[in-house]
Amino acid sequence: MAQKTFITRLKLTDFRNYAAASLSLDGRHVVLTGNNGSGKTNLMEAVSFLSPGRGLRRATLPEVAREGALAGFSIFAALEGMAGDVEMGTGTEVLEETTVRRLRVNGAPSRSVDDLTDHLRVLWLTPSMDGLFTGSSSERRRFLDRLVLSIDPEHGRRASDFERAMRSRNRLLAEGRFDPSWLGGIEQQMAALGIAMALARVEMMRLLAALIEQRRDPASFPVPDLALSGFLDEEGLDAPAVDLEDLYRARLANNRGRDASAGRTLEGPHKSDLLVRHHEKDMEAARCSTGEQKALLVGLILAHAELVATMTGFAPILLLDEIAAHLDEGRRAALFNRIDALGGQAFMTGTDAHMFDSLGPRAQFIRVEDGQLSF
Repeated sequence: MAQKTFITRLKLTDFRNYAAASLSLDGRHVVLTGNNGSGKTNLMEAVSFLSPGRGLRRATLPEVAREGALAGFSIFAALEGMAGDVEMGTGTEVLEETTVRRLRVNGAPSRSVDDLTDHLRVLWLTPSMDGLFTGSSSERRRFLDRLVLSIDPEHGRRASDFERAMRSRNRLLAEGRFDPSWLGGIEQQMAALGIAMALARVEMMRLLAALIEQRRDPASFPVPDLALSGFLDEEGLDAPAVDLEDLYRARLANNRGRDASAGRTLEGPHKSDLLVRHHEKDMEAARCSTGEQKALLVGLILAHAELVATMTGFAPILLLDEIAAHLDEGRRAALFNRIDALGGQAFMTGTDAHMFDSLGPRAQFIRVEDGQLSF
């Protein structure tokens, strides 16, 4: 069984609607209840900033700081993490009119917020993700890359480096600068990074599909069938990486004129899409009912959380916003049992505490009212 990671203390300063807030936790799941707009999701968002990136809302740093705050926001957490007991602080400061994010671990400055993955993995499911299957491919791609990132922390760096190289290529093409040495060097870099990204996605999908097959329980949550499309579909990604890099690099070189006319790079891992089907109904997820889509998404998140626990040896922290709102009583009980079986700590929100009754003593219940917390 995976070891548990959990937060024991959480302090916020000038974060969203919290001028100051402090929580002492005992390792159990945390249920946050209160009216809409009281600050439940804001508190959960603060926990999401204990992972690299822009948090569960993908907000810019200035947006996160409380209105009127003079020095940005700060988040402090004490936790039992993957490397043992640790105290972490993250927040913002303004340098030459630019807001930057900083991280301190046990009081010492850290070189990068990517170091957060040495201590815990944080996964989340929010109401904004309910339209994942019917929304844009870019949203599904972003979702897919967060799944990969949680088991392969280098994936985020590869993706950002690929985007940077692609922007350089697009700029050269837009300016009509078809210098073969410059473009060739950029395209070689794009090929190495792009194929590495694609293979990391394929490997994560393979592992996740195998785990879903082992744990399938359609009585609780429908089984999702997963596939990728949009990049090297005809050739496939089964060849050696070096051959795939040569193939993609040649495609980029041959398509310079077409891409220049389009004003963008038309082929690459930035065009991939995640395809999901309801296994029992043999139906695209996008054509399923709203309730079925929610159940498919919940089952997918839970399976991925189990994969993270299996791959790292540590159960991730789960952030499940308004998780019980569209589930019937039986599915809620099945959900809570699956969460508990993962062996980690989950933060859940809802307007009605009674929806979480089946958790019983397995959770701490906290009332949130206009940024004030009470047990």
